[in-house]
Amino acid sequence: MSDKGHILVVDGMALLFRGFFATSFTGNFMHNSKGVPRNGLFGFLNYFTNSMETFQPTHVVCCWDMGSKTFRNELYDGYKSNRDAPPEELIPQFDLAKELVTAFQVPNIGVTGFEADDCIGTLAKQLHKEHEVTVVTGDQDLLQLVDENINIAIMKKGQGNYDVFTADNFYEKKSLTPRQIIDLKGLMGDSSDNYPGIKGVGEKTAMKLLQQYETIDNMLADKENLTKGMQKKLEQYAEDLEMSRKLAAIYTEVPLTFSIEEALFNKDFSTIHSYLQTELEFQNPGRWLDKLQASS
Repeated sequence: MSDKGHILVVDGMALLFRGFFATSFTGNFMHNSKGVPRNGLFGFLNYFTNSMETFQPTHVVCCWDMGSKTFRNELYDGYKSNRDAPPEELIPQFDLAKELVTAFQVPNIGVTGFEADDCIGTLAKQLHKEHEVTVVTGDQDLLQLVDENINIAIMKKGQGNYDVFTADNFYEKKSLTPRQIIDLKGLMGDSSDNYPGIKGVGEKTAMKLLQQYETIDNMLADKENLTKGMQKKLEQYAEDLEMSRKLAAIYTEVPLTFSIEEALFNKDFSTIHSYLQTELEFQNPGRWLDKLQASS
């Protein structure tokens, strides 16, 4: 990567939630002198700075959900309806995390009516022809975006551990193509996002069908050669299948405003150092900033 930029696209929601739950189970919410919890911010900082240290980007951008309702709720009322409201200690940390990102001079991107995933997908598709893009997330749904110059780094247990999916290694790792991830979820549904797929079709069956037919459309075109049981399921759950495919697909044409110049990674940390110490009352900002300076 000589003349190309390397854009790090951070899934802010994934990092903040992971940072929060890594410590909240112990009851350690790290309240500051004003009584504001900071444990999610502490974890977010660990993951955020580690991702920059690990992937050495020229540019950084951070994407967020903007409220709990998106166009997918209009497609299906039950979408993510199984999820609990965020813990009350986490709620004030959402805005603070965005302020924190701004203090790093990194743009926050979020568009009402769309998920962070959709913003990430839109940015990746816009940027990958001229730049290398690495997305840091914990969300396997984003694997469908893998393409030439689009890498998805899935955060694993422990800080600094990533499973990086690229166009070159994807099939070896998943036995599917990135685009087949959408059809896989269409067939088997997603209990986390609360949509059904085809009742009774699990990952093993869905994988077998996609390895044989490549796509759901090819499978439907050859329906008469499927088992009688599968034919019956396809007829009974046809609407669920079509809806689940739509819900699984990341939307890559979000109307967002983004300037590559604004995302240039600036290693002048004077502003963020003061913000961490004065506003958030973290007493040793060097634990995050020194390693980034050292990796210049």
